[in-house]
Amino acid sequence: MSYQSSLWTRACCVTAFAFSLSAVALAADEFAVSAAQMQALGVQLQRLDKPASIPGMTYPARVVLPPSQEYVVSAPLAGVVDQLLVGQNEAVKPGQALLRLASPELGEQQLKLMEAASRNRLAQRTLQREKQLAAEGIVPDRRAQDAEIAAAEDQARLRQAEAALRLAGLDAASIRRVAEDGAMQDALVIRARAGGIVTDLGINPGQRVQQSDPLVRIADTRKLWLDIQLPVQRQSQVTARGGQVSVVGRDADAVTTSLGTTVSDSQTVVLRAEVTRGTALLRPGEFVQAQVAFAAGGEGWAVPVAAVVRQGDKAYVFVRTDKGFVATPVDVLDSAGQALRVKGALRPGQEIAVTSVIGLKAAWLGKGGSN
Repeated sequence: MSYQSSLWTRACCVTAFAFSLSAVALAADEFAVSAAQMQALGVQLQRLDKPASIPGMTYPARVVLPPSQEYVVSAPLAGVVDQLLVGQNEAVKPGQALLRLASPELGEQQLKLMEAASRNRLAQRTLQREKQLAAEGIVPDRRAQDAEIAAAEDQARLRQAEAALRLAGLDAASIRRVAEDGAMQDALVIRARAGGIVTDLGINPGQRVQQSDPLVRIADTRKLWLDIQLPVQRQSQVTARGGQVSVVGRDADAVTTSLGTTVSDSQTVVLRAEVTRGTALLRPGEFVQAQVAFAAGGEGWAVPVAAVVRQGDKAYVFVRTDKGFVATPVDVLDSAGQALRVKGALRPGQEIAVTSVIGLKAAWLGKGGSN
């Protein structure tokens, strides 16, 4: 006997055996199947726990760095890059030195600070002397008032000179040393405002830069987004805010935050999700596959695809009873991969057949079940 003939004979036997299961007359859509017959057919059961969603469809997504998680360190003054103190893709801490910038403008600003500090000290001494002389009646009060105005102006110039150096990146201790002792620095150390990863070094040692030229780009990758390319016809199946997303092949999860309002040439919209777990496993700019859970559309039961059979335009699952099974109609709400979400007259604790349902269907129809 050929292999094909053997398979045909076996299929016919299974079908004939299944039809023989309908010997006992039960209620409509219920038919008898014993434990021994279930074992012979290879029927396996799955216990219904509680209504639940199923993993949704998978779509391409791009890992995106939120704008708030990235900043650019620019040149505060024109000068020459004297030394780089960090490298590409290096992790930096807040306040860590990034590079040294030699700038003639730095010397000029320090000189202005020294002059302003000297004038301020002289103005303060003059003010004290004029106040004392006015109190003793030696000079008119007008001279003390003029000295007070001059001292206030010189103090304002001192604050302005300090602010200019502070904006240039000089720390408070260095500014104080310049003002008090004239200890001038020959180069400016540029530091990181916040921690993160160096994603771009736009300069090289010895390179001349102008004020506001970008020097270093730093990103904090502890917060990432997924921009998911969702087909327009699928947007009604997902939750735009609060929906669950998992990254295929990565131990990472995300939650949807918004759905785009514009449609691309490829007829997709951007479903944005914020990564809530596993950011260390993702890199900004890379493409991944994101599995988006279906939108909650009422209660449903997650079952395998093999558990559902169709008769005409209706879908059924076979629910185990004391005497056999009952064909229970269900509505298929969602489908993804090898899972379905169905809705019907099902209860927690019931058991449904998930294998060999074709044989059970034959027994059901042989008994004269639903058309």
